[in-house]
Amino acid sequence: MSHKIIRVLFFTILSVALLAQGVRFSRETRGFILYDSPTIALKNVRVIKGDGSPAVPKQTVILKEGKIVSIGDADSLPIPEDAETLDLTGKSLLPGFIMFHEHMFYPSGRQYNLQIISFTRLYLAGGVTTMRTAGSIEAYTDIKIRDSIAAGRLPGPKIRVTSPFFNGPGMDSFYQLKSLKGPDDARRMVAYWDEEGVDDFKVYAMISREDMKAVIDEVHKRGKKVTGHIGAVTYREAADLGIDCLEHGFFVATDFVANKVPDKNPPASIARKSLAELDPDGPEATALIQHLIEKGVAIDSTLVVLETLTPGRPVASNAVLDALAPQTRDDYLRTWSRLAASKNSVWPELFKKGMALEKRFFDAGGLLLVGTDPTGYGGVVAGYANHRAIELLVEAGLSPLEAIQVATFNGAKYLEIEDTLGTVEAGKIADLVVIAGDPSTKIQDIQKVEIVFKDGIGYDSKKLFDSVKGTVGLR
Repeated sequence: MSHKIIRVLFFTILSVALLAQGVRFSRETRGFILYDSPTIALKNVRVIKGDGSPAVPKQTVILKEGKIVSIGDADSLPIPEDAETLDLTGKSLLPGFIMFHEHMFYPSGRQYNLQIISFTRLYLAGGVTTMRTAGSIEAYTDIKIRDSIAAGRLPGPKIRVTSPFFNGPGMDSFYQLKSLKGPDDARRMVAYWDEEGVDDFKVYAMISREDMKAVIDEVHKRGKKVTGHIGAVTYREAADLGIDCLEHGFFVATDFVANKVPDKNPPASIARKSLAELDPDGPEATALIQHLIEKGVAIDSTLVVLETLTPGRPVASNAVLDALAPQTRDDYLRTWSRLAASKNSVWPELFKKGMALEKRFFDAGGLLLVGTDPTGYGGVVAGYANHRAIELLVEAGLSPLEAIQVATFNGAKYLEIEDTLGTVEAGKIADLVVIAGDPSTKIQDIQKVEIVFKDGIGYDSKKLFDSVKGTVGLR
């Protein structure tokens, strides 16, 4: 059985399981559901397919038993007599967002706290119907969250759980990371976490080429994928070893560091300076981008967390600040103010160059993905940050329709489930987002989520957002 078929079956089984257990939604989950009729008609809606094609106005979309069964002109497509009909005049219908650098934790001092209640709700509220965690600090918790959502006990998106971070030595002060002891240890850890039920794997900054190859080969043997936030190994080297995805755009690439020592992660200041001085249109960048595309490596954009490190960028919105617990909000604002006052930061130039490289990768035909990474010193909050991540792709030079494609169809393509998810098409699972506006022309409208359909069940976005105000950082 091919890896693609396995992945399609994974998401189909999740969807069927949830639908079959609809009568068993917990009281908590049921409290956020607006619509769960067997047949629902979304009338007079603007359809943004998700593949980059132009929006189509005044459509009717028929959902039945968790799937999209027909789409057509609102004046001519017949609506079934038993359908619950929603008039969505002036609103847009998008595929549910498929996001790739997500976590179930949030920064708190020297460690990260699990956000079991707030983040599950916030991701779904923001329109994220499928997400991949990008490294777990408590993988058992993430697995149980994934399974609880699939069973209807918690409201939230479909989750692909990534393994704990596979790292090398040199980050011992980070208490929630473990260093590998060599290739045999790497293979043993892959086998262990695969059997425990993680869906994907992640390699981290200090891992060596030898250990990375052991991880990649063992993971691929098991039909799964490997992503990486790397540094000791360059992007080109990781591509040659067979890695599937690279995190944080090009911001952590060490390919351009002069006299880089093999298997050693250079100081962050040197790596950042090399990228800030790089010509995104020059031969070095062009060669690396082309090599990654030829090797089939996806790039995951996380501009939203990197924006928080860049002086001159805006503070978090009032909605984000209201979501934070008081102490968490104060800590974030204190650090943001300090960084904003920095006069000699490399980040403004670095941020500009990183955006340009992501745009060049996309334009050259590379598979660009998007996520948020709610880490750093805070201010990156699930749901809200997913909207900001899409907006920043537009600031980087993508059109609104292209940015929406990155957040929907491209994600489905990477997961090899584009036959069932990622676009608004008849026959696909009804994972959809209703937006009060037109993000195909004004990307800021992406924030105006009203209803999120997952497997044809419609959730109240505002109620989900409101339910966790003042709690992020605590739960």
